[in-house]
Amino acid sequence: MSFFRRPDYQSDTTQFIEQLKAAKPGLEQSQRQGRALLWDKQIDREFQAKAEAARVPQKPYVYQTGSDFA
Repeated sequence: MSFFRRPDYQSDTTQFIEQLKAAKPGLEQSQRQGRALLWDKQIDREFQAKAEAARVPQKPYVYQTGSDFA
């Protein structure tokens, strides 16, 4: 070990997370399950292409229902 080596530093946040993981061992697994439930989805590319093709272009001023002043 070097004479000039500094002691290992851990921020308060890192210490809190380590304590939380020690207190709740299944926390990471439940986080992964939640992520899989909400974010990790298979994308149907064919459906997405059909939805884009069926999109109706929006008028520049959406609140105008017709040509009221023409």
